[in-house]
Amino acid sequence: MYGWIWRHLPGGPASRTAIAVVLVLTVCALLLLVVFPWVEPRLPWGDVTVGG
Repeated sequence: MYGWIWRHLPGGPASRTAIAVVLVLTVCALLLLVVFPWVEPRLPWGDVTVGG
């Protein structure tokens, strides 16, 4: 998969590396700012109760 992405990026090795870093940072930002906040309320770990 990574080889396929690398072969399809335009430019030489330096520009491919820069584009790959931007892609990784974009995916991380999308996960942290959109996906994880959307999923968090749907996870059961927030329903912790202590018997008393």
